[in-house]
Amino acid sequence: MRTAAVLAISAAMVGIGALIVSSCSRSQSAEAQERTVPDAPAVAVATARMEDMSHGMVLTAEFKPYQEIDVMAKVAGYVKRIDVDAGDRVKQGQLLAVLEIPEMADDQARAQSMLKRSQAEVARARDELQRAESSHAIAHLSYTRLADVAKQRAGLVAQQEIDDAESKDLVTEAQVSAARSNLSAAEQQVQVSTAELQKVKTLLDYTRVTAPFAGVITRRFADTGSMIQAGTASNTQAMPLVKLSENSLLRLILPVPESAVPTVHVGQQVEVHVPTLGRAFPGRVARFAEKVMSATRTMDTEVDVPNPSLVLIPGMYAEVNLTLDHRKNILTVPIPAVDLGSADDASGQVVVVTPENRIEMRKVQLGMQTATGVEIRSGLRGGEMVVMGNRSSLRAGEQVRPKQVDNAAEAGR
Repeated sequence: MRTAAVLAISAAMVGIGALIVSSCSRSQSAEAQERTVPDAPAVAVATARMEDMSHGMVLTAEFKPYQEIDVMAKVAGYVKRIDVDAGDRVKQGQLLAVLEIPEMADDQARAQSMLKRSQAEVARARDELQRAESSHAIAHLSYTRLADVAKQRAGLVAQQEIDDAESKDLVTEAQVSAARSNLSAAEQQVQVSTAELQKVKTLLDYTRVTAPFAGVITRRFADTGSMIQAGTASNTQAMPLVKLSENSLLRLILPVPESAVPTVHVGQQVEVHVPTLGRAFPGRVARFAEKVMSATRTMDTEVDVPNPSLVLIPGMYAEVNLTLDHRKNILTVPIPAVDLGSADDASGQVVVVTPENRIEMRKVQLGMQTATGVEIRSGLRGGEMVVMGNRSSLRAGEQVRPKQVDNAAEAGR
């Protein structure tokens, strides 16, 4: 009994000793590890992740009105009234000014008189035609009767009488044709007089100068009483009334480099940033020249920018972010994490931190590049950590202490 107790006590002592030894061993191992890990160099790492990427270029241009014209007067005259001034917004068809041309009222009265005279000539020609037709009808009836009698009773009517009747029939028939011609000429003269009167009325309408499109009056050239010359040709020195600009829609003319020309297409959406206002506005590629200028190796591309509130002013400078390529859900890493290959830009190397916090050198194939990131086509998986910044002192298999950084923030440094 005593022996059993001694054995039990001995076994307990042995177990306690083993536990103490094991605890000591683990403590020593933890202490060794604590001594080892802090000695490992700390490295900044970023995570390779799937995201959308766009590649573009920023081009600078000046806002221009969608259309801008000098509003001229079609006829010469004095400004009787002008209803607009610089800065006024006008609608299409709105009256801008009225000209005074006294002699044109006389021209209208003369044209109306000529028209009435022509209409009277038509009435007279119709009466002459009716008279000629009546004479012809009587002459033709007389000749027909005499001819019938001569056929039925030969010698009863003298041949001379029959010939005279026939001659009168032919003469009156010719008079009918002449009367018809006179009537036609009189009717044509009515049309000429009507056209002349309409021309005078049209010129009178030109004394009312209206806006050809909705826009803003950007400059006023004339005042009440000013003499305005007729702006009938582009080479004359006629003074315009006002300058009208359509500012509700502006255009930007961008010099797109030759290398980016194939990526430009009508309808392409762009972002227009205006530094003066500190705002961005949507724009759309509306048209392009389809020709690369040999002097600059660029192609003029026009972007339309809606401006319904007129917050944008023609002449302001704008920066257009023209997207050349856009890809969705691709694997990317920040630019500072990649060492480009010496042969080409399509290959490179990254330093990967394994799950065991060991350094691994990895060859990768590169794709699209932006100012902050680069596409990884092969050689890396999503979620893996890559070293940012200086990597020259790192060696494969070396243990490190990774420190996660924000991809965008680090890439922007």
